[in-house]
Amino acid sequence: MALLPIITAPDKRLEIVSTPVEAVTDEVRRQLDDMLETMYAAPGIGLAAIQVGIPKRMLVIDVSREGEEKRPLYIINPEFTWVSDEDKVYEEGCLSLPEQYAEVARPAEVKVSYLDYNGEKQELHADGLLAVCLQHEIDHLDGILFVDHLSALKRNMILRKLLKQKRLAEAG
Repeated sequence: MALLPIITAPDKRLEIVSTPVEAVTDEVRRQLDDMLETMYAAPGIGLAAIQVGIPKRMLVIDVSREGEEKRPLYIINPEFTWVSDEDKVYEEGCLSLPEQYAEVARPAEVKVSYLDYNGEKQELHADGLLAVCLQHEIDHLDGILFVDHLSALKRNMILRKLLKQKRLAEAG
């Protein structure tokens, strides 16, 4: 397994709409393993393939708490089959927007169908943090960042801050 570089905003690659995975191959599983290792090392609770430069519809998630047994989810070609009418607000962050957080309202519960690590069809009903994480990561597959759910003022403030950090890092 290998640690992959995480793309940080602002970067046009994060706006790419990812394409479906045609077949779950050993190469796809290797990429998922590398993504999981990268996510754990960051540390984070979710990572979409596009965040490491792979424009494919796949992501990894593990919302287990520190000290708990790890429960990684490998999710390929996810599709929402149901979303609740009730919204819930969570403070979100993102590995592609380091040290930036904001409250985002999303459906409180979702059902997602997907292919697992072995290419088997699965369906998952999620609420709480897992529901938020699924929606956040699936947004990435559609070229959407959590800041795109904010007001233009808040979004631009965060993106300007990240651009300034990027320029300072490149100059230093």
